[in-house]
Amino acid sequence: MTVTLTDEQHEFGSAVREFCRREVGSREQRDKLTDCGRQSHSLDLNRRVAALGWAAINVPEEYGGAGGNHVDLCVLLEELARGMAPIPWHGTTLITGGIYNRFAHEELKKTVLARIADGAALAIAMSEPGAGSDVAAMTCRAERTADGWVINGQKTWCTNAHLADSILLVARTDRGEKKHHGLTMFHVPSDTAGLSIKGIDTMNGEEVNDLYFTDCVLPTDAVIGEVGQGWPQLMAGLDTERLILAAQMLGTAERAFDDCLTFITERTQFGQAVGSFQAIKHRIADLATEIECARLLVYSVAQQADDPSRSTNLSRASSMAKLKATEVSKSMSLEGMQLMGGYGYSTEFDMVHHVRVSLGATIYGGTNEIQREIIGKSYGL
Repeated sequence: MTVTLTDEQHEFGSAVREFCRREVGSREQRDKLTDCGRQSHSLDLNRRVAALGWAAINVPEEYGGAGGNHVDLCVLLEELARGMAPIPWHGTTLITGGIYNRFAHEELKKTVLARIADGAALAIAMSEPGAGSDVAAMTCRAERTADGWVINGQKTWCTNAHLADSILLVARTDRGEKKHHGLTMFHVPSDTAGLSIKGIDTMNGEEVNDLYFTDCVLPTDAVIGEVGQGWPQLMAGLDTERLILAAQMLGTAERAFDDCLTFITERTQFGQAVGSFQAIKHRIADLATEIECARLLVYSVAQQADDPSRSTNLSRASSMAKLKATEVSKSMSLEGMQLMGGYGYSTEFDMVHHVRVSLGATIYGGTNEIQREIIGKSYGL
């Protein structure tokens, strides 16, 4: 199987690659944008990407986007990750924007999607202290009033919230026969009274947050989609979410491979290049093969998403893509650290960054254990 890209998509990928080389090609450039790595996401760089018309790659043209398809989206995200552009959570913005595009009322779509095109960040709040992989167990409560809604409760692990213009909140509005019944989506501007955002320290800097809602008042038209239909609305976007994460981690795996290959080619021990030893050469061969397998799978799923007639089970395929790309990226970065020895462990080199990013990717967006459950169930198990 080959990855079939149009001439325009090849040119687009080259343009993104050149942008990354020019804007973030050095550690000094990236450090300047991220306070020496303490901030994982740069809104300034995001706005530069937006100025080129790329930030809203998959947003319809009528809302200021490029109207691109899933393959276009993967080309962008793969190259940004491979170029180490410090805007990893733009994927979260695009995932959230997809929900607005599918379910929000027209006025809200015009406002929120246009902000993506301007380079703004969005966040989505689902997880709670007692509801992680079992997200339907959420208890954050939205109660209807004469003028709208009042929100009380806590959300956690919310990516982008400290940078976001607005947050898409999933809260409980009712109790049904099953725990995923009675959930509703809400649009919450980040400066709404009654909302408190507190960062959570992670090994990858400032990226996730606790959210506290205390008598937080929202208007009636803050509802996204239909009251009580939050769960099926969430499920409708999961295939794209997994594909977005897979494309990003494919790029990270490729960059980790590039960095490792450069090191073992230039580094000499016992009078010869480290990479010339058979043990190292064979490990590189295996890793290169795994990355190529991941790339073929990611783009195959993207093409299936653009033409559903090509897929018999897109949900299974997207879970496979997320699982494969993140596991390959994790293996590549850990192997890269081992093959580089002490230099791979040193923060002077980027392999440490690749390890941190790859380990996190097997957890967020649905853990890889959950992806395996989805794949297994798709076979009737």
